[in-house]
Amino acid sequence: MAKSQQSFNKREKEKQRAKKREEKQKKKAARKAEAKDGDGGIPFAYVDKDGNLTDTPPDPSEKAAIEAEDIVLGIPKKEEVEEDPIRVGKVSFFDHSKGFGFIIDNENNEKYFCHVSGLVDEIHENDQVTFELEKGQRGMNAVKVTLVS
Repeated sequence: MAKSQQSFNKREKEKQRAKKREEKQKKKAARKAEAKDGDGGIPFAYVDKDGNLTDTPPDPSEKAAIEAEDIVLGIPKKEEVEEDPIRVGKVSFFDHSKGFGFIIDNENNEKYFCHVSGLVDEIHENDQVTFELEKGQRGMNAVKVTLVS
């Protein structure tokens, strides 16, 4: 009995394979017929001078000449702005026992960490100071801190 069941499964599988082959042939024939129609059924689009998609080709007289050197690949370089390295700010907090505090920049209201090793003069809370910025482990640090007279 197992033998007849096995042959039945083989016949079923063969029928399925034949059916798949037939469907594949039909799809292939349909694709060939579409390709003969012209563009293969894919719509063609153009980009106008403003960057919008359109179905009409652009006017060749409106083409602009572009030099290869003018094309920038990647991220454009930042223009370096010459900033005054000496900033003015106000001491918002300073703990003499721990040896650190914070200074708020008058220009952009950002807080900068200040360590006792970066002090030139002794400072206290609410003092007006001048300082320079230096990259530290956790961000920008105020260094060369002096009192404003």
